[in-house]
Amino acid sequence: MNDGTKVSAAIIIIGDEILSGRTRDQNTSYIASHLSAIGITLCEVRIIPDIDIRIVDTVNSLRARYDYVFTTGGIGPTHDDITADSIARAFSVPIDVDDRALNMMRKRYKEEDLRGERLRMARIPAGAELIENSISHTPGFMLENVIVMAGIPDIMQVMLDSVLPKLRSGRPFLTMTIRVIAPESQIAVPLKEVQKLFDDLTLGSYPFFENNELGAHLVLRSTNNSSLTTARDMLMTKLRDDQLDPRIVEVSGGGDDVGENLSD
Repeated sequence: MNDGTKVSAAIIIIGDEILSGRTRDQNTSYIASHLSAIGITLCEVRIIPDIDIRIVDTVNSLRARYDYVFTTGGIGPTHDDITADSIARAFSVPIDVDDRALNMMRKRYKEEDLRGERLRMARIPAGAELIENSISHTPGFMLENVIVMAGIPDIMQVMLDSVLPKLRSGRPFLTMTIRVIAPESQIAVPLKEVQKLFDDLTLGSYPFFENNELGAHLVLRSTNNSSLTTARDMLMTKLRDDQLDPRIVEVSGGGDDVGENLSD
């Protein structure tokens, strides 16, 4: 549902394995790109350990600040999977085995297998809405504005795809990338001059080194097609006036009526 207003979000990555370096976080970029595509602005990402009070405090802090909070990790069957319990404590609600979750899990597990530690994955805080998981059929859940998902990337992705249509969204972002071969010191002034003219646009510079040359990708991002088009034209003109050869290398995001003229 797109109501045209700005919608904000944060991500909490939960897991000692991320902090130790044993596991590489693959979820942030996936979530961020999908939020951007539906006009939800990702404002903050935190990585925290499997410690109850840290999860409770972080969830309560961020859910009060942003429209949505997405968590990944800590909803499996082992002793250190404490996210569901911590979420229940954050909201001061009880948690127990949920028959709805059991019914989902029966699509994969035999009845005799739904016991012991495996039942930990069916424990859901009271009042939560379940999030479908078409891979392992062990659900995530959404409690008010907190969306709790698995840490395994493939499973997290199907959970996110399931829950996104239910969320309030804003105007989709459109992103344009301009490639230029020049050191950042040479393009800093044109970037600054263009950026200060547009409150509804962000303009970033991301340097690279290729074939013994310094270059940068200049990324323009906005929900306003007109601002992005105008900023693009101004920046390209300034760079060409400085004897550079800027090239548009990527345009992404937006809807049917957004960005159709940006790659002209």
